[in-house]
Amino acid sequence: MTTKTGYSTVQIALHWLVAALIAAAWFTSDGMGHVLRQVEDGADPGGPYAHVLIGIAVLVLVLARLAARVTSGAPAPAAARGSLPHLAAVWGHRLLYVLMLAVPALGIATFFGGIHDAGDLHETLANLLMLVVLGHAAAGIFHQWVLKDGTLTRMVRPGA
Repeated sequence: MTTKTGYSTVQIALHWLVAALIAAAWFTSDGMGHVLRQVEDGADPGGPYAHVLIGIAVLVLVLARLAARVTSGAPAPAAARGSLPHLAAVWGHRLLYVLMLAVPALGIATFFGGIHDAGDLHETLANLLMLVVLGHAAAGIFHQWVLKDGTLTRMVRPGA
């Protein structure tokens, strides 16, 4: 993986699209247990499949993000290598990617595979994902407006 100073247009677009879809999935999750029970009983619950479709889109787009990251590289964290902020950035991003893959995969296992235990874990990890996403956003804002190191600019302006 190459190191660079900014993200590509594709990486930026995927970042913000996935962020919007994760928020949409979280806000459309209410009542999915009821929908799942209706499906299992052979009833058609109608149109509340938005959460499922959004989750599938998140999984596909996160895989595309990983492919873009491998092929295009990513800027190094602003913090000094080996420092606590550097380690927090590296491990925070790793945790985000693990959760962005695990949450929709568990949702798919629940909805299409009928694995009920996966549903409880899906819900717990989805809430954890939202907390990590909020921390990630707060860190970006802190870097941009307190440290003034341009970290957030890299995710809004290609090659910045």
